[in-house]
Formats: sequence, C-alpha cells, structure tokens
Amino acid sequence: MTLCTSITCHLQELFVGIIILCLVGLNYIQLNVDSEEMCACFQCMAGSKDDPWFAERYKNLVPKLLSRQNSELSPNTRKWWERLQGRPTKKNYSELVETLFSLFPDEEHYSDAGPHRCRTCAVVGNSGNLKGSHYGPLIDAHDVVIRMNKAPTAGFEKDVGSKTTHRAIYPESAVDMDNSTHLVLVPFKILDLQWLISVFTTKHITRHIFVNLALRRASCLLFKVMILHPEFMRYVYEVWLQKQGKYPSTGFMMLVLSLHICDQVNVFGFGASKDGDWHHYFDKRYHHLLNKGVHRGSTEYNITLKLHHKNRIRMYKGW
Repeated sequence: MTLCTSITCHLQELFVGIIILCLVGLNYIQLNVDSEEMCACFQCMAGSKDDPWFAERYKNLVPKLLSRQNSELSPNTRKWWERLQGRPTKKNYSELVETLFSLFPDEEHYSDAGPHRCRTCAVVGNSGNLKGSHYGPLIDAHDVVIRMNKAPTAGFEKDVGSKTTHRAIYPESAVDMDNSTHLVLVPFKILDLQWLISVFTTKHITRHIFVNLALRRASCLLFKVMILHPEFMRYVYEVWLQKQGKYPSTGFMMLVLSLHICDQVNVFGFGASKDGDWHHYFDKRYHHLLNKGVHRGSTEYNITLKLHHKNRIRMYKGW
C-alpha cells in the first residue's frame, strides 16, 4: 500500500466518522427537542420521567392563565368553583369572559419553552424568616419575581428585594402597583372577576376592596393583567394537595404556577422563622395558624420541602 493510498484511507475513515457523529448528534438533538424536556438550564422542570412522584403531579396540559380560547370550564371544575362562591350567583360566566377579554390581553402566556430558554423564578412568601436574610440582591437577580397579596418591599429591600414582576392578589388583598408589575388575579369567586372589570371601568364594586387610586388610574396596567384559570386552581387542590383543606393558599398556587412557567424555581419566605414562629416579615403581630381555616399549611409546606429535597426547587429558609 502506497503512502498516498494510506492517507486516503485514513481521510475516508475520518470523513465517515464525522458523518456518523453528526447523524448521531442530530438524532439526539431531535429526540430531546421533541421530548419537551429541553431548556438551557442545567436541569429542566419538564424533565419528570425519572421521578414518578413528580410526574404523577406535573400536568403541563392544564390551562394556567385564563383566555377566551381556554375559558370553557369542565363540569367538575365548574362544580368545584361554584362551591367556593359562598352563595349562588346569577351572573353569566361566559358574558364575564367576553367583557374581560375586551379589556385585557387575550393571549397564551409563557408558551415559549424550548432548548434556548432558561427562565428563573423567585417565589417570595411572607415568612418572618426573611428578616435579616440579606436575600434581596439574590431575589432581584431572577427573571420573574412573584409576590403575594400586600407584602411590601419598601424598607425591607436588603432582605426581600425591590423587584416585583408579578403580584398575585384577590380583591380583598389588592394593593397599589406600578406598571412594571403584572397583576395576577386569583379568582375564588365570580364576584372577583366582576371586581376586576369594575376597577378598570365603572369602579362600582368597592365593598371590602382597598385599592389605591394609582391602581385604578393606571390604564397601562390593562396590558399586564393576568387571571389564574379555575381549572388550574382545582388541579393544584386535587392533584398536588389531594383535596386537603378547602382550597390552596395563594402562595402555594403561585409556587405550582412557577413550576409550569419557569425552568428554574427558587423559593423564599416560606415556613416558620428560626424561632419557630409563623408570622409575616412585615408584621410580627400576625401569627399564622398552620392548619386552621381554609388552608392546610402543613401539607403545603411538606410538599414544598419534598420539591426541595427532590431538587425540583431550591428553598431558602433565611437561617
């Protein structure tokens, strides 16, 4: 065999090897793109097949945020949601939906999952364990920062941060917010949908509502309004909480929502303070009774811990 022939053979072998590697690589990429488990993070939230406990609970096809297209409620959800109303209502749900989405964006939110996305979420609860934590800069470094109800940031920035991209409220917990924050309504009743319409139109529903004029007048907030889907609320209650309590807390629903809209989730301000008290970081007089009322706080907390131990989220306890 001549030197020329030998070089030619080696080049041919190298060329064939490169082609095989390329084909294998393309097949690997295609398999992973099609699997809905690809993202740009080290671990993707949707990659649940290796964890039966998580796979049993993580139902990505459940509608998360309400739109015209997905607004029809299943019979089971309608029955469950009506039980939360407290009293029968004659208001037509379909008419309310039409009015809502003549005012607010009617679109599919957060449907951009893919191999190039690594969206980070910070879900910030109200626990006293945030006091002295110095988590503020870490919280603000996330793409999405979700806060609940009236939790303030002013005066607490070094521990809780100053950034709020989403604030989950129901009417009785509404606070002033600027146009950098998405208002995420958690509708426990049809009256809550009526209230949302009222805030941006006639403002006729005011009973038990404390909303600053800045919120009422912020027409640009119209484009940042989102409504949690009743189907999603029932899914959290029945699948994640196994029907414990009457309905999930706002904080726990936002935690589960973050599992569906983000690739990496970090949780702050959940659980007791280091002295074992259950109180707010902004109001030490308030003491939360873990299993009293409509929520099952111990169940929610134990599931949050389990998600942490399974590396689905990272939980920061402040101590």
